[in-house]
Amino acid sequence: MAAGAAHRAGALKQQNKPHKGRKQRPGAQRRAAGRVSAQTLSRRRRRDLTRPDRRHQALQLRRQRKEAVLAEKRSLGSGDGPPHLVAVIPLHAGVVTRDVLRLLQSDESAIVREDERAEGFVLLCPRFKQRWRFVAAPTGNLHAVLDLAKVADTLLLVLDPFRGWDTVGDYHLSCLFAQGLPTYALAVHGVTDLPQKKLTDAKKNLSKAIEKRFPDAKLFPLNTEQESLLLLRHLATQKRRHLAFRDRRTYLLAQDVEFVPSQDSDLAGTLNVSGFVRGRTLSVNSLVHIVGHGDFQMSQVDAPPDPFPLNRVAKGQQRKSQDMEIQDDSVHGAVEMEEVVKVLLKVDPRRQESLQSEAIPDPMEGEQTWPTEEELKEAEESLKDRRKVLKVPKGTSNYQAAWIVDDGEDGSEEEEDDNMDDEDLMEDASQAGESSEEEELVAEECETITVGASARDDLCDEKREEDEETLEKYRQERLDQMFPDEVDTPRNLSARVRFQKYRGLKSFRTSPWDPKENLPQDYARIFQFQDFSRTRKHVFRRIEKEETEGAMVGWYVTLHICSVPSAVMESFRQGLPVVLFSLLPHEQKMSVLNFVVRRHPGNDEIVKAKEELIFHCGFRRFRASPLYSQHSSGDKHKLERFLRPEAALVVTVYAPITFPPASVLLLKQRSNRMHDLIATGFLLSVDPDRIILKRLVLSGHPFKIFSKTAVVRYMFFNREDVLWFKPVELRTKWGRRGHITEPLGTHGHMKCHFEGQLKSQDTVLLHLYKRVFPKWTYDPYVPEPVPWVRNDQQLPMQEVEME
Repeated sequence: MAAGAAHRAGALKQQNKPHKGRKQRPGAQRRAAGRVSAQTLSRRRRRDLTRPDRRHQALQLRRQRKEAVLAEKRSLGSGDGPPHLVAVIPLHAGVVTRDVLRLLQSDESAIVREDERAEGFVLLCPRFKQRWRFVAAPTGNLHAVLDLAKVADTLLLVLDPFRGWDTVGDYHLSCLFAQGLPTYALAVHGVTDLPQKKLTDAKKNLSKAIEKRFPDAKLFPLNTEQESLLLLRHLATQKRRHLAFRDRRTYLLAQDVEFVPSQDSDLAGTLNVSGFVRGRTLSVNSLVHIVGHGDFQMSQVDAPPDPFPLNRVAKGQQRKSQDMEIQDDSVHGAVEMEEVVKVLLKVDPRRQESLQSEAIPDPMEGEQTWPTEEELKEAEESLKDRRKVLKVPKGTSNYQAAWIVDDGEDGSEEEEDDNMDDEDLMEDASQAGESSEEEELVAEECETITVGASARDDLCDEKREEDEETLEKYRQERLDQMFPDEVDTPRNLSARVRFQKYRGLKSFRTSPWDPKENLPQDYARIFQFQDFSRTRKHVFRRIEKEETEGAMVGWYVTLHICSVPSAVMESFRQGLPVVLFSLLPHEQKMSVLNFVVRRHPGNDEIVKAKEELIFHCGFRRFRASPLYSQHSSGDKHKLERFLRPEAALVVTVYAPITFPPASVLLLKQRSNRMHDLIATGFLLSVDPDRIILKRLVLSGHPFKIFSKTAVVRYMFFNREDVLWFKPVELRTKWGRRGHITEPLGTHGHMKCHFEGQLKSQDTVLLHLYKRVFPKWTYDPYVPEPVPWVRNDQQLPMQEVEME
């Protein structure tokens, strides 16, 4: 090596690991004495509690929950809270409601105030320091029973000692369980003159009968005054059950209603509803929903004197005898009448919720710019290309020839109504020419005469029409089960024109479909959330944390509701309950609601898609014509033509926004205005982007089969259709996949290639899809049903079988 040359490291120089950190000095660890950073210490304290601390924390949580439950029980029915609302529902025709109510007011130390308009009373019990309001449901009226169950604190279900419940009672129980059953109690009211042995046997048989519906319930006899006191004590101390849709809303059962007509018309005016506030604090700026009648605004809230004061009654009983109490109550009533009603709250127009339920579409939103000269020339050339040579009679002018319709132009028009089945459309197209000629011949050969028909004949004709409609529905459902979504290709119409709105999909699960593509005009009227679940959480969080200014729970108030129809007052005069619910933000706006439902096992009626049904969704009641689709996890869902009994389906309708959880009941109205329970379920989501696809299946028969190639016929009937649907994938009923290779001839035969050899009994299928939307048939008004008549001659009774 030359002198003065520097050493350079080679490529294989050893690389040592760098030091991980600075070396601690001796004694540094001793001075730390095991201390750690404050952040680590706080996390450890939160996570790692000692055993006594964990026990103490669990004890505190248990004590808080117990105190909350006790506070809820004490406030219900006390002087500071609303009266304990008990809805009395008889489940059998043998139960006499008046006798039950008379037994409940048999306490001598209590004061009873009868309800003049409805069957019920208010019971003031100073001994128990409680006040009650008992309301009896109208006999056989399903809507009244469900409305009372929405707001009642307790349901008192009265049974017959020997038969339990009848057909109507079982029907009401099914609807109550589907809607959500609040706190309930079972009472048995019956004959006491029978021997004790028979009564004991009847009680045992009844206990066996109710084990399935009420597994943990206790039966309370209701025949004497002592038994009624025991029942009242049980109602006051039993565990409370909550309904999800009313925990976050204010609700009220009308005690008194007054209607003030407006100056313009007597059909609408201001409705003054008096009652006790329940649930949450009532804000005058929010909207209220009158069940069965719609959404309304309030103008002000008054604070009249409490009509059932518990404290004054207790003091009057201590000073005077019962005879003097009546006089004292009358004096207090006179003093209260002289008191001036105080205005508690007035609406603030700047903060009041709007009644706007639909968005106002802008007709100029999709307007384009003025076309250029090149575009105008292209349009003229396309019009020249569309000119056709028509065979017309001699002497026909150009104006007359323009009105002559070619046979092939009928299929280019769009479908007017998607509710029509594809089979019906094809039958109409094929039989249109024949029917017109037959009608002309019949008109020439026949004459018309008038014959007087009797009422019996009209009834028979109506019955025959109903039977024919039912038979047609049964035939269509049977065909759809045997050949799902299969249709026949029309022979007198081109398939590419008849199915021009449909498209093929490579994969139903993974193929893309834009949810904003080709939306109907009704979608411009609805509202949509950017993230519905996030909005729902934000609204619920704001309700729980923020304090609302308004009428507190337990106050007796009078609500002045604006622009209410007079039908609400008429229903109140008939003895029907008037129920009010406050609306959360956005709940008055229209959108697309999706429900998950299952068929009720006691109903086997054929229900077709887009048939009008009655919805009980949470606190709402409305009519609509829904769509049915499969309850699947993908982004596309197949349309179902009928409400299937074997699986859960999703029901889609236009309706006002409702925040889940909320239960749903589907009812169907008969021709005699009675309602049948069709299905039950819950609210799934508010999502207009849910894609529902209608599937059509075109079928063909293998004519000649080679190794993996086959000639298929009867799927199409001209060469152009084969070329048009060539890119769509083919499938067979036995699981083969393939595609169209080329057309053969001019009559629709086509050469197809498959992944394996076909069998002669196999069927070749071609799947086409089209997105469908619900129809705007929302109607908030639901007519009152005809009450279920408990009569052996009109309605055969099916009693509960006793062992």
